[in-house]
Amino acid sequence: MVIFVWLLIIAWSRQTSSIVKLVEPIVSSLMDIHFLDPLSAPPNKKRFPHVYKNFASEADAAASVMASPSITLDRILAAVPVTNRGQPTQISADSKGQRIAYPCGKSIFVRSIDNPSDAKEYTGHTAPTTVARFAPNGFKVASGDSSGMLKVWEPESIESTRGEYGIISGRLNDIAWDGESQRVIAVGDGREQFGRCITADSGNSVGEIIGHSKSVNAVAMKPQRPFRAATVGDDGNMVFYHGAPYKFNNKSAQHTGFVLGAAYSPDGSSLVTVGADKRIQLYDGKTGEPTKEIGQGEHSGSIFAVSWSPDGKKFVTASADQTVKLWDVDAGTVVQTWKFGEHVSVGDQQVGVVFVPGRSDGLIISLSLAGNLAYLTEGKPELARVVYGHGKSITALSTGSDGKGADLWSGSFDGRVCHWDVNSGIATVVDGQAHTNQVSQFATADGKVLSAGWDDTLRIVDESAKTFLGTSIKLQAQPKGVSAANGLVYVATYSGVSVYSGEKLVSEQSFDFTPGAIAASGSFVAIGANENSVRIYNASSNGKLEEVKSLSNPTGTISALAFSKDGSHLAAGNSVGKIYVYSAGSWELVADRWSAHTARVTSIAWDDTGAYAASGSLDTNVFIWCLEKRNQGKRIKAANAHKDGVNGVAWVEGGRVASAGGDANVKIWKVQNLP
Repeated sequence: MVIFVWLLIIAWSRQTSSIVKLVEPIVSSLMDIHFLDPLSAPPNKKRFPHVYKNFASEADAAASVMASPSITLDRILAAVPVTNRGQPTQISADSKGQRIAYPCGKSIFVRSIDNPSDAKEYTGHTAPTTVARFAPNGFKVASGDSSGMLKVWEPESIESTRGEYGIISGRLNDIAWDGESQRVIAVGDGREQFGRCITADSGNSVGEIIGHSKSVNAVAMKPQRPFRAATVGDDGNMVFYHGAPYKFNNKSAQHTGFVLGAAYSPDGSSLVTVGADKRIQLYDGKTGEPTKEIGQGEHSGSIFAVSWSPDGKKFVTASADQTVKLWDVDAGTVVQTWKFGEHVSVGDQQVGVVFVPGRSDGLIISLSLAGNLAYLTEGKPELARVVYGHGKSITALSTGSDGKGADLWSGSFDGRVCHWDVNSGIATVVDGQAHTNQVSQFATADGKVLSAGWDDTLRIVDESAKTFLGTSIKLQAQPKGVSAANGLVYVATYSGVSVYSGEKLVSEQSFDFTPGAIAASGSFVAIGANENSVRIYNASSNGKLEEVKSLSNPTGTISALAFSKDGSHLAAGNSVGKIYVYSAGSWELVADRWSAHTARVTSIAWDDTGAYAASGSLDTNVFIWCLEKRNQGKRIKAANAHKDGVNGVAWVEGGRVASAGGDANVKIWKVQNLP
């Protein structure tokens, strides 16, 4: 092989005399070049710099040509914890005070405390998650779900699960680790039992959880030997265990209602329980004997959660009375109170709290029923930070009206609308009169966000102020979609299409079909009809619609429509996962090979050039498509982008794609080497 290549070089050199000088040193030191694998073994750089330079440039060019199109996760704009009225939500911080873990949807989120936009999502559960707890060593997390399944995994490698154990036949409410990060007690509301104690690495039983007659709400384990544990529940009891193995020791009935929280002090000397009776009860950490009650009359609502300070001298409580209180244990008095909301507000009830260990700044993180994570600092009355986001499925997503892609707007199943700064990853909840039901779709125009919701209203958001403007516009029926063009807003409802100029209704039109998706560009308005077609209309200045074309779509009902930025193309996605692209004006079919989705297409978005489009579907995947004819069959796939389906896609700054879905996340994807 070497001789053959050498002969080729000699033959080639005769064609150009200037190359002879180059060939001679190569031939004389032929063994320095490995022709069998030229890209992995380039010429000697020192001996042949001119050859190396040419070789490297050609290799780089080849690598560039060979680079495959790709889509990779750039950032997760994480969901906030899931909450339920009347129930505590457990949030956990690692021992170094760097991260928190909490449940939302069917996922568990591990999030940086100092940089909340740095987040990871564990997706190993198949049922709605309910609790997550860091092990004391910080190297493992145990999480539970509503089916009673416990998963043990490492936060640094969230793709894999270390252990999977069925605990009870019902919802897991809380989990606790022992001080050696080896044993776990998980409790909840089972039909046959209320909890189990197992080893984290094998799932072997190391005790039994007995003594309760109703659902167990919380569990605490003594960090040091001799090991002890306590469980509390709806039967009003605190059950005390000796371990390991953990066995029933005694029972205490100091509370007169549901007991909702329990926690051991860091040194194991004291145990505290809190409950719906507003009582704070202390016990001896070794014997489980009640020692004293503190704080009578301080909280005016149920106390959902309690957490000790790292030094064990104080603890913090979270209550339905919209307050978080810091307590001096020895004195039994309140040191500091944080009040949330000026008026009575269910969303401001505090349902979870953690006194973050491993820090010197006295940081406390409290969770409201609305899902907001408030950062409190011991000794300071003001909030250091509030982390916002969605706790329910995101059902609508859009970029801002300026087209720069630096801002995102998201709406969720519960009616919450958030603004996201794409660069920082920080979310802000839109102020004002929000939707009371699912947000259906957004349209943006002239510094405004137009939000259609299943409360049968159209609401307008001022983008700069991030507030809802004026009163809501009452719609004739439940909206299916909204779009805006040429100063007019088009709302498709079950009964027809309503056209607005500002807040004024200028036209209302019914059809012989049920409208679905809608998109507008210039004077064209495209409406998805329930009989598997796209109806194209020409809109007059007063909003009257005149049909100009009907585009048949034999494979399914139209579920998503999107015009390219310049209005030259219309993409139509349907209920069986296929997308068709038409040329605006002639309405000729120009692309029919975008057919990789396996379920209803929910959203389509074009990039600024109009050469590429992104799509999301209930099949959980995001695809990037190319309009160029020779590459129409090529696609880039972000598999399993969102659990429970993708509900929105949008292009953001930097040529990236944003997606949102049933996991209450917004994800930013880096797209490279498009064909």
